[in-house]
Amino acid sequence: MTKIKTPNNFLGLDPKLSDYRTAKVAVLPLPYEATTSYGAGTKRGPAAIIKASQQVEFFDEELNAEPCQVGIATTKAPAFGKAREAKAVKMITDSCRKLLNDDKFVIGLGGEHSVTPGMVQAMQEKYPDLWVIQLDAHSDLRDEYAGSPYSHACAMARVNEFCPLIGLGIRSGIIGERERLQAPSRIFYAHEMRQVGAARWMEEVFSLVGTRVYLTIDLDFFNPAEMPAVGTPEPGGFGWYEALDFLRELFARREVIGCDIVELMPLRGQTGSDFFAARLVYKLIGYKFLGGKKLDS
Repeated sequence: MTKIKTPNNFLGLDPKLSDYRTAKVAVLPLPYEATTSYGAGTKRGPAAIIKASQQVEFFDEELNAEPCQVGIATTKAPAFGKAREAKAVKMITDSCRKLLNDDKFVIGLGGEHSVTPGMVQAMQEKYPDLWVIQLDAHSDLRDEYAGSPYSHACAMARVNEFCPLIGLGIRSGIIGERERLQAPSRIFYAHEMRQVGAARWMEEVFSLVGTRVYLTIDLDFFNPAEMPAVGTPEPGGFGWYEALDFLRELFARREVIGCDIVELMPLRGQTGSDFFAARLVYKLIGYKFLGGKKLDS
């Protein structure tokens, strides 16, 4: 039996759909891991997502289309080597900036959450009115952690230095974190969101957030029963369809200019989480280029 060789890119696309010159989407692997504080292995996340994506069907049954037809190029990861902290952030910013200059919709694949400030910095240079929406179990608002201001636990504190943000699904943080946020930034704790219901918290989010949005999704936002392969899992969390309900609205009602998915920690012998993350990336592409709503609605 002849083994079918699949191209080593997101979705395993053929050259026509993965050509950088014509692709609207650029997938940027960011296998950076330097500050993990519990489970380790997020540097293997981007490769695991790309590998799992090669088993994702092109057809999206919700959107009744093949989002990959817009073209999805998979770019090379920055050569981090021993680069850490500020140097690594600069490398990420430089890589993202180049893709933005080529008019690509950039999706970063982490790696730990400390990759996000570099991505956001490049985005904010191009879009000064940028807001960030964070889906996460952890607020990541420490000024420093383990002696480093560039820790994954400080990612959103760094982002908030130059960009307003809204944190959603938070269920682990530090005392006084709401007060230390720079206005008009806001945290929505998971227990509050559940108390008021999805319709109400979504409308409150849209009453606050600006026109242009960068989306960062830490996979521990989800219920660990659905997404166990994360470095610091938290009880509770949100389900697949709950998240899609919000993401669909976000892409329909705001201009999402880029995003990242971070903190996948692949588990040996358990590929479900890798596939979950790959499907989520593909959903974001579909919502971006197909209007965030069902085509037949």
